[in-house]
Formats: sequence, C-alpha cells, structure tokens
Amino acid sequence: MIRCREFITLLGGAAVGWPFSARAQQSERIRRIGVLMWGDENDPGQKALLSAFIQGLSELGWTDGRNVRMDLRWHGSDINRIRAVAQELVGLQPHVILASSTPATIALQQETGTIPIVFMGVSDPVASGIVERLDRPGGSITGFAILEAPLGGKWLELLSEIAPGLKRAAIMFDPDTAPVSVYMPSFETAARSLSVVPIIAPVHSDVGIETAIIDLGRKPGGGFVVMPDISMSVHRAPIILAAARNNVPAVYPFSYFARDGGLLSYGVDLVDTYRRAAFYVDRILRGEKPAELPVQLPRNEMLVNIKTARALGLAIPPSILLRADEVIE
Repeated sequence: MIRCREFITLLGGAAVGWPFSARAQQSERIRRIGVLMWGDENDPGQKALLSAFIQGLSELGWTDGRNVRMDLRWHGSDINRIRAVAQELVGLQPHVILASSTPATIALQQETGTIPIVFMGVSDPVASGIVERLDRPGGSITGFAILEAPLGGKWLELLSEIAPGLKRAAIMFDPDTAPVSVYMPSFETAARSLSVVPIIAPVHSDVGIETAIIDLGRKPGGGFVVMPDISMSVHRAPIILAAARNNVPAVYPFSYFARDGGLLSYGVDLVDTYRRAAFYVDRILRGEKPAELPVQLPRNEMLVNIKTARALGLAIPPSILLRADEVIE
C-alpha cells in the first residue's frame, strides 16, 4: 500500500489519482428503486416480505445508502390512495419500481410507460392488460403472477377435507380490489362437486366481515375461503378473530393468515417470491429490458395451525399433515 502511494506521488498524485477516483465513483453510482407496498409499515407480514426483497438485493450486491436508494411507499387497500401514491412514486423517477399488487401495478402503468416495473402477485397479467404475453411481456413491465384459477376450487376442497361436516361455504372478498372473475368459476364448480351450497360474500369493512361470518356460524356446517385480495390481507385480524369467535373453519390464501391464527393457508409463497423479485430488479438495473424477461410463476405452500384446529374441535387429517409445508403448534 505504501509503495502504491509513493508511485502515485512520484507521477503527480492528483493527476493520476483522478481517473481512478472517477472509475470508483462510477461503479458506486446510486440507483433509485421505487417500492410500492400494500398494507402498512407496522404489519409484521409486510415487514417480512420487504426484508426478503432487501436481503435478495443485498446478496446481489445492492445496498441501500451505498449504491441504491430505496423510495418506499405504502398504499393500504384504498384505491384512491393507491393512485395518489403511484403518481408520487413515478414523480421521483426511479430506475425501476417494485409493485406489490394488481391495483398498484395498474395504477403505476397508468402513470408511466417508460419506468421499468416488476410486479408481484398479479392474478392474470394478460387478462388485466398489464403484459402482452407471459413469455415476452412487451413494454416496460414484467414480474411474478398467480395464474392458478383452479385455486378457488382447491381452497374449497381443502376446507371440505379439514372440516368434513361442511354444508355451506362462502368465498369472501372485497369487490373493489379482488380478482373475482379469476377464482369464482372454480369455486362454484367445486361447490357443486362437493354438494356444498356456495355463498358469495363481498365485504367492504370489518362490520361486513363480522356479519358474514356470524351468519355462517348460526348453524353447523358453515365455513369460508378468503380470496387473495389486498383488502382481505389488510383486514385479516378481524377475519381470523370473527372465525374463532363464531367457530367457523376457514381456508386462507397466504401463510401470514395461518401464522396469525388462521386454520389453514394455501397459496403463493410470498417471502420466496419477494426474494426472487430482487433478481429481476438486479437484471433491469444492469441493463436488461423488462420486455425480454418472462413473467414468472411462484411456488405454492401450505400451512396448518394445529392450535386453531383444536379450538374449533377439528382433527387435522393425515392427508393434510403430510402435504403441509409447515405445521404450527
């Protein structure tokens, strides 16, 4: 190290050192990443997803405050706020934006056609008009989709399996934010196959949620499934509480429902997906075009909460225990 300094000094340190400094500065040029998350910053489930994304970036050499600046915004589940926050984030002109839901992705798409966007958890990006094709998205948007329309029926089958006395089953969602047309057909088909009375349960508030679940619990044989919907995730605490109070079994779309006391969850492994999203953000920051990055399909996971099952008087069948990725005692 001393010899190197002596060598630079002999050649006229400032003149020789400047190109080296410029190259180092260029390699550490700050890139801006916009992140539009649903929910709020105090939600432990959302914190875990954001941490997975940040960890993925770190493993690829991107550190907030060193070579990237992260502009983070939370939009809750209010449509008007989603649009306002999307406009604000686009105004910051980040190099790439991570969008956490279908409404967030659509709002960002309406604000910019040039800033690259990596979306998460979009139920059908082609039908939604977000991308042209899955293998070659076109435009400036790509990401991770949920393309399993049969999940509507799968949730009901799991509910019938874990609660064999099921006679009536509701599918719960917020009509303002839910991908109703994606999951409803398979739910209704499964209901006919299982001889279960299907109940459509659109809800907008905690009061609506509680009313729907109370109605299901008035007679034995009621249960419900929850659609993957940002509003349902934001309101998961009152959903889980009302299900427990009224002794109504339910199946949920994401693992944090089961971790928070829900009976069983089956759906996208969100933590893994957010970690994988960092790879797409990395590739875009290094010059690749979203149009050439195919839309990815995430893996599913199943969690079952034994404590909740016992409280509901249910015995988890071995067929479910063997398939579960995690059993919560």
